[in-house]
Amino acid sequence: MTKIAKSESEDSHVFISKISEKRICVYIDGANFYGGLTSINKRFSDSKFDFERYIKHLIKEDKLIQIYYYNALIKKKINEKVWRKQSDFFNRLRRIPKCKVSLCTRKSRLNILGEEYHTIKGDDIFLALDMMEDCYNNKFDKAILISGDGDFTELLKRVKSKGKEIEICYFKDCASGVLLKKADNTKLITKKIVNKFFWRGNQQTI
Repeated sequence: MTKIAKSESEDSHVFISKISEKRICVYIDGANFYGGLTSINKRFSDSKFDFERYIKHLIKEDKLIQIYYYNALIKKKINEKVWRKQSDFFNRLRRIPKCKVSLCTRKSRLNILGEEYHTIKGDDIFLALDMMEDCYNNKFDKAILISGDGDFTELLKRVKSKGKEIEICYFKDCASGVLLKKADNTKLITKKIVNKFFWRGNQQTI
């Protein structure tokens, strides 16, 4: 009799756990993340950040559905060393289970001094389209946006109107206050967090 009661209790616990488990999609704004890292320390590089472990830390016991990462690859002829480093980094991201890397376009611009610089075009649009499509297809219960870009404010408003939960992970110096107010939950990415999830190949730094 006791064994039966225990078995029923265990089955009930598993059933409750599965009901409470949320489906999670993660959307990473690569340019904003890089800007956040360098705002903490100019020597920090996103190529040394362990996104896989960090996302596992964020979702805990919930179910990961998809990771999206958005950025742009610099042209080889502009800086071969940076191009090679970026290529290796993006390939490492692609090896993370359920991670989709979307590379956008870099456009050259001139500042008022006539000096050339490059901007990323299309990353915000691709991220917004993917999140909206996933929302309308009921792909997730909760979206984690790793960005503080205020351009996503209206996007989050619309996603929340569909009953979806929003969490924002952001850097203090790269975040819009208006955007943060649209989230159900926010998590500040501090220097301590960055140091905890630095990537060293097979060696994990804590």
